[in-house]
Amino acid sequence: MMTEALSTDKQRIRAIEDVRRLMREEMEAVDRLIQARLHSDVLLISQLGHYIVNSGGKRLRPLLVLLSAGACGYRGRHHHTLAAIVEFIHTATLLHDDVVDASELRRGQQTANAIWGNEASVLVGDFLYSRAFEMMVEVGSMRIMDLMSHTTNAIAEGEVMQLLNCHDPDTTEERYLQVIRAKTARLFEAAARIGAILGNQPPAVEEALGEYGAQLGIAFQLVDDVLDYSADASQTGKNIGDDLAEGKPTLPLIHAMRVGSPQQRETVRRAIEQGGLDDIEAVMEAIDSTGALAYTAESASRAAALATTAIDALPESDYKDALRVLADFAAHRHY
Repeated sequence: MMTEALSTDKQRIRAIEDVRRLMREEMEAVDRLIQARLHSDVLLISQLGHYIVNSGGKRLRPLLVLLSAGACGYRGRHHHTLAAIVEFIHTATLLHDDVVDASELRRGQQTANAIWGNEASVLVGDFLYSRAFEMMVEVGSMRIMDLMSHTTNAIAEGEVMQLLNCHDPDTTEERYLQVIRAKTARLFEAAARIGAILGNQPPAVEEALGEYGAQLGIAFQLVDDVLDYSADASQTGKNIGDDLAEGKPTLPLIHAMRVGSPQQRETVRRAIEQGGLDDIEAVMEAIDSTGALAYTAESASRAAALATTAIDALPESDYKDALRVLADFAAHRHY
């Protein structure tokens, strides 16, 4: 069984590498545009912006813009600009997140706020948001402006909902999923919809790609939840239990409370309410004995399967194959 699993992991790694080879030239064009549009006469903005953008992210959201555009037959150049826009919006949310969470480590490196301070991180995040909307105006699509304005608004709502859930052990699975649909999945959804809009596809195709992106984002976040309690910090750039330390009731904790013993429920409840890692060993035991990580991973796999099903009606192409690979990667990654 272990040999079979290892073989599958190797196949997945090869598949995602094939996707990156397919899109290498396109992604290089996006990266050049990102570097150019990060420029500001204010030196601190350029320094901090380059630091966070070049700190080793997976670039899945801009990749999704490019793949959806290719799957919809778009052959222009606006998809490069819009991929960069999506990455700028994502980066802005990271800068703001790290300030709210008082984080000092992301992707194995110091966070921008740990180096330059909270004030600079918030303001450069604001710069990236405003630069993204400047670039959207250049594209000249009111439909995309409408999509992205509603998307950024939903992300902000998701951030506030997450803040309200912090240190609240009574957060339900539905409330938690509502947060990740807004905070994480909504930008994936927008990235996938952009390709359909650029390709002048009918509403049914845009809805299908939107559903694909939303389910992909849910799968991605749920795997993040699993990795927070299981991954090697050298792979993820995070320490075990970072979410617990911040009092975040993610799905593994919610499940452990729902099916665990009264003592386990009380342990997890106390850990969420107080934050910190004083009870991490007892919490990990509750997570392990209740199968909470397996439950969360299965939920991620279901979301990835829904993503793949959503694009069944798209014509076959290398881009559609790559979208399938991306969904599988999101649900089974180890970093």
